[in-house]
Amino acid sequence: MRLSKLIITVGCLLAFSIGAAFANSTEPPQPLGERVGEFRQVSSIREASSLKEEGWLDNRTGTSAVGAYETEYLASNGARFRVEIVWFRQDAKAYELLSLVAAKAREKQSGVEIKIGYGTAGFANANDEAAFFRGVYFVRIKGLEAGDVASRDLLVQNLTGALDEGEGDIPVLIKHLPAPENGQKNAVYLNTFSDLNKLGVQQPVLSAIESGGNADAVLATYGPSKVLVVEFNTPQLASENDRRIIARIRELWKLGQPAPTAYRRVGNYSVFVFDAPDEQTAKQLIDQVKYEQVVQWLGENPNIFKEAERRYINTTLGVLVSVLRASGYALMGCLGIGALVGGLLFTYRRAQQKGVTFSDAGGMLRLNLDELTPETNPARLLRDRN
Repeated sequence: MRLSKLIITVGCLLAFSIGAAFANSTEPPQPLGERVGEFRQVSSIREASSLKEEGWLDNRTGTSAVGAYETEYLASNGARFRVEIVWFRQDAKAYELLSLVAAKAREKQSGVEIKIGYGTAGFANANDEAAFFRGVYFVRIKGLEAGDVASRDLLVQNLTGALDEGEGDIPVLIKHLPAPENGQKNAVYLNTFSDLNKLGVQQPVLSAIESGGNADAVLATYGPSKVLVVEFNTPQLASENDRRIIARIRELWKLGQPAPTAYRRVGNYSVFVFDAPDEQTAKQLIDQVKYEQVVQWLGENPNIFKEAERRYINTTLGVLVSVLRASGYALMGCLGIGALVGGLLFTYRRAQQKGVTFSDAGGMLRLNLDELTPETNPARLLRDRN
């Protein structure tokens, strides 16, 4: 017995140690190989120095990446590219880094837009540079020598096929922006943020927001107007922040300081519009933000089997509960009828033992004296007097 317990304990400790080692490992779940399609790796894997120098890999101010590295690939036509890959524990974090890097690139070159087609979504500029996210991965490609856009796009395609797609979609919050097809192109997204400083929006009203790391945000530009949607993950958190935001807006009005052109709570969303030309335009933008608790799939529901399983379990449990309930009622009924019949039989037999029988005389009991004879009970007969 002691030996069995010792073996089980050692096994549990080994399993825990192995699990912890994998959890803390910085090796990518699916590292890129020496060849990616027709591209050949021509340098060793090293630390992603460029991303680190730009501050994207600083966990204090960056996006809390699990790990990152860079390497170089050579195309058959001699084009050379540096490939930087960063991976996270959640798809949304990879998209967050993509949106932040795209915003930084947009400062240097206008017209940089996030589009579908590069990985799950990504962007490219005129300097042979491209970046995309796919699943938990963020990938950035930079042409090091005279290359061409065709080679870069082919490398993007090959890298996309080498990485797991994860959820295979952009964060849902971005789809709830006004005109999401256009809003996504320049939207900056934050996942489980603690503060909104990374958005680069200097608005005093934002000091009223307290997310506790339990909220997401997206900022999109529509002409001169900027729309900020903050999604709180609980109704209580949304209500508390809504009260603080309204109080802060009123305070800014009294002080004559800049305030949102319009603000409204929509479900668990706090929706701000800044720098709109007029209040009517701002309200029209807010009207287009729809809070949806139930997601309607445009195509086949990817969770259809889980949904069917859930319905089957609920139906089976319902039938089982109904059967048990009906069985309980039937058992109680049988016990009640049995008790009634048993009581009547017991009363009848007691009456027979005492010489009392039932009659039909108005439901009353009577003594059948005519049935008493000396043979039955002589002591009960009157004797002749002398």
